[in-house]
Parts: sequence; structure tokens; C-alpha cells
Amino acid sequence: MAIIKYILIMVLAFLPLTVCSLMAIEGYENYNEENPEIRIEQNVPDDAQELFSIANDLYINGEFEKAADTYEKIILSGYHLPELYYNLGNAYYRSNKIPHAILNYERAILLAPADEDIKFNLELARMQTRDRIEELPGFFISNWWKSGRDILSAGQWAIASVAAFISFLIFFSAFLISFSVIVKKFSFWSATFLFFLSVLSFSFGLDRVNYMKNHDTAIVFAPVVPVKSSPDINSADLFIIHEGTRVTVEDSISEWRAVRLSDGNKGWVRKDAIEMI
Repeated sequence: MAIIKYILIMVLAFLPLTVCSLMAIEGYENYNEENPEIRIEQNVPDDAQELFSIANDLYINGEFEKAADTYEKIILSGYHLPELYYNLGNAYYRSNKIPHAILNYERAILLAPADEDIKFNLELARMQTRDRIEELPGFFISNWWKSGRDILSAGQWAIASVAAFISFLIFFSAFLISFSVIVKKFSFWSATFLFFLSVLSFSFGLDRVNYMKNHDTAIVFAPVVPVKSSPDINSADLFIIHEGTRVTVEDSISEWRAVRLSDGNKGWVRKDAIEMI
């Protein structure tokens, strides 16, 4: 009876974790309700697939601007996949529209954070920008956490968390049932490791969802943008940034946005000079 009681307790503990994980997956698939252009649609119908094939053919034939227009039509129709944003970024890159390319690579990498092809092309596009901004070094624990969080998507982390917890239940049950000392020790330490892994995976997934919901980064689209000391056209220019530069938006007043660069410099720019990722 005691063993059954323990197993029931573990199952009851597992249920809310499963619900939270499924909520994380749902949040991942619809992570930005204010900007529905960036979400995943799992079931793409034949007409969108046909448009996608047409756009790919246009790209292969060197008609990059027409390919970009076709990819944009698919996005405006409501279908949003990392491959779509990646291909759109490629079409803009080959059309020499570097800010547009960077923007779409950034959107693609939000949906597929571990994709090496997207990362490589994004860095390639950034090399074409004029500004060379040195990023401030972050605290090593924070850097480690962000690197771990971005290994998988939020949905994948949720699945990994549930799988690890199920494995934990199996090993913990073996620990309770077995009469062998060796099996008990192995099962106990395996269960401990899997429980820690389940919690860590869930934490990574939840943080990934929060990051995608609350990300506040943008790409500069105007060729030359003076960064002002205050949200006033007549205020002093602090410095100049150029198209393709990535900024973090920290505040907004009317048609002005307070932005911060990766090197820590801050100031105000016009809203129409940037495009939110």
C-alpha cells in the first residue's frame, strides 16, 4: 500500500507539470498576440505550399525581389515558419536589402534558436552593416543560462521536461519496489538526476516563452539615424547609427522610442526609423 501511495503522489505531482508544459507549448506557438505575424502554423494548406514552391523557384532563377514578394504574400496570408523567414531573409540579402534580411533572419531565429544555417546567414548579413558595436560582456552565469535556453525551442524544452519526469517516475518506482541494494542505489541517483533535468528543462522552456513574449528588440531601417538626448527633434544628437543595427527598445513616448545599443549607449530615435523584430 505504501508503494502505491508513493506512486500516486508522483503521478499527482506529474499532472500539473504536464499542464504547465503544454501551456508552454501553446505560449510558444502564439507567443506574441500583438504581432500575429510571428507565430507557428503547423498545418500549411496546399495553396500556401504551392506559393512557397513558386517563391523557391523564383529564388533559384535569380529573381530575388519577386521571390521576396511571394514569401511576403505567404506571411500576410497567416503562415509563419522559420524556413519561410529564413528564405525571405536570403531573398532580401541577395537583393542587397540588408536591413530587411537581418530583420527576417532575426524572426527566423526566434522560432528556431538552434538553427546553425540561420545563425550563419545572420552573422553574414551583419558583416554588411556599417556600425561595428562591441557588445558589453555579460555575467557568465547569465550567458550560460541564455545559451542553454536557446539550444531548443520552448515546445521542445516542454517535451524534454515531460519525458525526463516520466523517466524519473520509472526509476523512482524501481527504487521503491526493488530489494537489491545495487538496483536501489542506481535507481535513486538516476531518479534524482532525471528530476533535476526535468525541472531544468521546464525552466529553460518557460524562460524561452517569456523571452519571445517580451522581447523588445528592433532593427534600424533608416540609412542614417541621429540618436537624440531626449524625445524632441530639436534636442542634441548623441551619436549616429545606421541601417541594419540591432537595438533594444526600452521606452516609448508618442512617435519616439528610447533605444539602447549592445555597448550600453542610449538615446531616442523616431519610431519610423526602426522595425520591431
